[in-house]
Amino acid sequence: MNHQGGWELIKNTWQSWLQHRGFFFLLAFGWMLPLLVYLMIWSAAASEGSLTGLSQDTLAGYYLVLVLVNQLTYATTNWTVGDNIRMGQISRWLIQPMSPLYHALSSEIAGKVVFMLFSVPVTAVLALIFRPQFNLSWQQSLLFLPSIVLAWALRFFWGYWLALLAFWATRADSLLALQDTMIFLLGGHLAPIRLLPNWMQSLAKILPFRYMSAFPVEILTGFLDKNEIFSGLLIQLGWTITAYLLYRLVWIRGVRHYEAVGG
Repeated sequence: MNHQGGWELIKNTWQSWLQHRGFFFLLAFGWMLPLLVYLMIWSAAASEGSLTGLSQDTLAGYYLVLVLVNQLTYATTNWTVGDNIRMGQISRWLIQPMSPLYHALSSEIAGKVVFMLFSVPVTAVLALIFRPQFNLSWQQSLLFLPSIVLAWALRFFWGYWLALLAFWATRADSLLALQDTMIFLLGGHLAPIRLLPNWMQSLAKILPFRYMSAFPVEILTGFLDKNEIFSGLLIQLGWTITAYLLYRLVWIRGVRHYEAVGG
């Protein structure tokens, strides 16, 4: 496998995305808006008292961190995988001396850099307006790092294996929309997990969608105690390994099934 070629591809893609940063800034702003709407809704609900222990300031901290975590973990490249398979673009990648996964990773890395150029300063301004409250400790900060890396890897590989179903189905993209809906409901976007009904909290703790988005936020904002963090990290790691194995299985079987006609 040619890792040097993969690194050059990542650098070229990053430079290409920077040339069109205006479009991607608008995209990042569009992703922020729903979370800011829910921040204002829950802040209004907590204006006369805390909601299950969550004050306005705490909710502000939760949603502002979620804005950044959502953009760091959202895998935009998965939406183009199906088109690349249907249009035969993947044929060229298969004969290159590097893994086709580098094409997805190059867009992922480029996207994260460009989105953060917009999202970090905007979130900093929002923090001056909403004045969030954080009770950070160095232990939480350290445990946040593996959780955010695993959240990205889980969300990326879970979406990637779903997108690879395009080897057999023409509209596999609809499964990515279903994944986003589940993250909205059980990934802490609609509301922090502790504000959901008990049966939804139970589902959120078992299924992978909380660990793609809300879990790192809950660590950094102090929602979880030590036992909850370590048990959550184990579940998150287990789902990430499962997602990676599913990606490998679907990829190997998909390439064997794949046929292309024409030049």
